[in-house]
Amino acid sequence: MLDFFLPYLPLLGLLIFGNIENLVLASQGVVAGANSLRLAILSICCVIFWLFLGTVGTQVAIQYSDVIEFIGGFAIFALGIQAMLEARKMTNETEEIIDEYNEENGG
Repeated sequence: MLDFFLPYLPLLGLLIFGNIENLVLASQGVVAGANSLRLAILSICCVIFWLFLGTVGTQVAIQYSDVIEFIGGFAIFALGIQAMLEARKMTNETEEIIDEYNEENGG
């Protein structure tokens, strides 16, 4: 049964963390006020595209798995940093709004 998964084993970490990053990016889109239906449709299209690309390209890409893993890991890391910075920026903006509200209402 595990024989089916053996060709994908070198890319397993990238697959897992890539999917987590997709969830982070989707949540950023929702927080930014993106249209949820459009976001869902585009996300599904991207997943189907990557499934097709991954299925067809795995045999070719497996020889470059170390390079792909590094580039993918770096991209996930960079996008994670970007998500944290955006969240911090939104937190600061929210704190400023709360402070302004408290000043106006004597709280």
